[in-house]
Amino acid sequence: MKIIDAEDAHLNTITRIYNDAVAHTTAIWNEITIDVENRRAWLADRKRQGYPVLVAVDDDDSVLGYASFGDWRAFDGYRHTVEHSVYVTAEARGRGIGKALMQALIQRATEIGKHVMVAAIEAGNTGSIHLHEKLGFTHTGLMPHVGTKFGRWLDLAFLQLQLDDRTDPDGIAGR
Repeated sequence: MKIIDAEDAHLNTITRIYNDAVAHTTAIWNEITIDVENRRAWLADRKRQGYPVLVAVDDDDSVLGYASFGDWRAFDGYRHTVEHSVYVTAEARGRGIGKALMQALIQRATEIGKHVMVAAIEAGNTGSIHLHEKLGFTHTGLMPHVGTKFGRWLDLAFLQLQLDDRTDPDGIAGR
């Protein structure tokens, strides 16, 4: 397996992975599937912002999973914080692909000078929460009943990882 930057050729599988998560999991709190054009616009937007979309591919260049990050909130005061997402095909879960994608995302966020990476995870997704804990994320909050899917309320767990120890937000002290 290798991790590379996503290209248009990967969008069919990225779309399939996204739609599978919409239809079968609480990883995405959306009930509407999307098309390849939606993901094409999303990929272009991430690239325009200077943010990565990574794919894990096998020896045949088949996509096993994807990950990305973007602005956590759209206000200047949050410019050093990103929120990420990572998804792995159902048939490839449990093989370390999510962890590898996360490690690559953390490296990319650090390289572009981000200070904190936020994870917003459905609180019942213990596998994802455990993975984040293993990567050094700490629990910072729980918001009960803020979402709904499949006819039930969902709780949102927040975890975060501090990427550097700088004390000056606009300088490089501590980096």
